[in-house]
Amino acid sequence: MSNKNLTQKNWTSWHHMLHKELLSDKKLIPNGAKLLIAVSGGQDSMALLNLINDIKNQHNWFVNVWHGDHQWHEKSERYAIELKSYCDKKNISFFCDRANKKSLSSEEKARDWRYKKLSERANQLLSENSKNIKIYLITGHTNTDNAETFLLNLARGSNYAGLSYIAKKRLLERNIYLIRPFLIFSRENTKTICNLMNIPIWEDPSNLDLKIKRNLVRKKIIPTFETMYPGYSKRINKFAERMSNYNKEQQDLGKLAYLTCKDEKGVKRELFNSLCIEARCTILNIFVKKNCKKQLNSYNINDLVSSIFEKDRGQINLPERLKIIWDTNYINLEKS
Repeated sequence: MSNKNLTQKNWTSWHHMLHKELLSDKKLIPNGAKLLIAVSGGQDSMALLNLINDIKNQHNWFVNVWHGDHQWHEKSERYAIELKSYCDKKNISFFCDRANKKSLSSEEKARDWRYKKLSERANQLLSENSKNIKIYLITGHTNTDNAETFLLNLARGSNYAGLSYIAKKRLLERNIYLIRPFLIFSRENTKTICNLMNIPIWEDPSNLDLKIKRNLVRKKIIPTFETMYPGYSKRINKFAERMSNYNKEQQDLGKLAYLTCKDEKGVKRELFNSLCIEARCTILNIFVKKNCKKQLNSYNINDLVSSIFEKDRGQINLPERLKIIWDTNYINLEKS
């Protein structure tokens, strides 16, 4: 049986949804793209792997898999071997990196390690091809992940950007893109996909550890809210999507306001101070970011804006040997 006929035989409504989503935005994962799928072995990434692999012929994709062994549990090495065997049977190229368990002491460090290793593997694939290609790193983030991220960022006191919907596509570095095509699905969907298609799952036992904040949100907080207010996660996702649109709008309006306040001598202080504090924070943040790679937090920006409003002249040191100075007429940045 040909791959095409096999794909048609196994075609489900889930294949159709993903295929339709990708056809609606052909730039998300272009025809003929080289893919590197991050597969943990859990239900989300395994559903992603199988659906992507099943529809690859329709898009002429080249599929590769990357697995990161965190060594957080005693079966992790066995899981990696079994996952490799599963990919070998499907003739899918498999890459695996093993971490030093002691160096991954937090969720943040583990995430940074995964993206670092993914980028290294992507660059390896780039170096193996003579032509100027692009690599698409594919992850199995679902809209349930988005709801979890929203709650975690809200609890941390994040700004609009942190409360926005997870981006479907992001440029990581030259010729390497991060793609999240599974945001159209929930974790309930990926569970159904795996059950329906008899897809094996290698679940990391650490996912049950409620000391990990995301697990606590996933296992306890969201289910509680869903019991109280059915459809809660869907509404959170809709709100996060609106926040994304609002954030884009604010960025565009902020750029226009910045251009209005700025001339060749600097930012016009009288016009700047005539605006509300939120607008001043946005304008000053744009001004600083054009010259300083290290982003200032919202508290520092607020302090700067208040000082510029209250004092006729002054200066404050910033990162990277920069300082912001102002007088009665203009606000400027200088190297110290």
